[in-house]
Amino acid sequence: MLRLLRPLLVSLLLIAPSAFAEALYQVELIVFRQAEKPLNASQPSPEDWAGNALTIAPESERGPALTGDAEKLAGKGYQIVLHKAWQQGVGSSPAPVRFVTGKERDGHFPVEGVLDLTQGRQLELNLQTWVNQFNRDGFLASSERLQIQRRLIPGQPTYLDHPSIGALIRVTPL
Repeated sequence: MLRLLRPLLVSLLLIAPSAFAEALYQVELIVFRQAEKPLNASQPSPEDWAGNALTIAPESERGPALTGDAEKLAGKGYQIVLHKAWQQGVGSSPAPVRFVTGKERDGHFPVEGVLDLTQGRQLELNLQTWVNQFNRDGFLASSERLQIQRRLIPGQPTYLDHPSIGALIRVTPL
């Protein structure tokens, strides 16, 4: 009997890693300013803010679905500084993506960030976002920074709080 089960067990072990392969998700991110006056970080956004993060491919970008939530935030006096949606593969090893909005100046954007999702037993988020201010000459003067690590429930919008900027994110399996 054990001789018959041995090939079956070996086949299951070979198939099992594919169960943990990369899954496709739609990511939607809203970054908003909560305070009237920015609370700047002690240091502006670093020159290598994106590190080895990949750029979101234009064909991966999607139309945002949380427009009602963005309108509610704006109606309550919050300033929406970024609202993007894209599809992204998520696996068990980190694969960070970079996101930006606005015109590049001095190697930086008005809003720039890196989002990393990993799928283990749960969906893990690591998010770094900078909302930058530039001086009259177009050089980076100061930055607000949001850095969060959190577990997410797929399909459920999650608020990420910070004293001056915040975010709303929803990650939905496709």
